[in-house]
Amino acid sequence: MQQLQKLSFTLFAFLPGIPLLAQMREKPEMADLMRSNGKIYVVVAIAALVFLGIVLYLINLDRRLRKLEKDDK
Repeated sequence: MQQLQKLSFTLFAFLPGIPLLAQMREKPEMADLMRSNGKIYVVVAIAALVFLGIVLYLINLDRRLRKLEKDDK
């Protein structure tokens, strides 16, 4: 049982480093292509808008919950 725990700990300790092996290529062609066409800025803008929307939704939800908790007491 203890060997299984050690093995699982070792496995989970090395799992986060596995995606780094995929980044060892010399040149990311898609990123260079999108940057040269100006499309990378569209992708970044859309990601920023989605993130901003989620943050605003969570702030609004927190305000509503505070109001409900205040009214409940």
